[in-house]
Amino acid sequence: QLVESGGGLVQPGDSLRLSCAATALTIRYSTMAWFRQAPGKEREGVSCITSSGSVTSYADSVKGRFTISRDSEKNMVYLQMNSLKPEDTAVYYCAEDTRPYSSSCLEARTMDHWGKGTLVTVSA
Repeated sequence: QLVESGGGLVQPGDSLRLSCAATALTIRYSTMAWFRQAPGKEREGVSCITSSGSVTSYADSVKGRFTISRDSEKNMVYLQMNSLKPEDTAVYYCAEDTRPYSSSCLEARTMDHWGKGTLVTVSA
């Protein structure tokens, strides 16, 4: 089970750190990803990280502002979000691809497990 936390209401330019806790399973050997879905829009891949943590990928819309990281010892994945914009408003989901490396880890179809999401609202 994947459990997200850290969402909330912030102003443009603020920062948030999302956390994803894996319970009842180990994510040590999995590729992990963050997705988001805004109202009326399709779910989109935001960022992903390989099992070793050596390779990360980002959607163009968040490059330079968001940073994904993981602590496999603690079974945790994080998404540091800086310089938030109103268009970042969405429900953010943690997801797991049980393969250690995936070249398509920003595609929802490749994910095996999903969390229930945490809402991020960026508004003045």
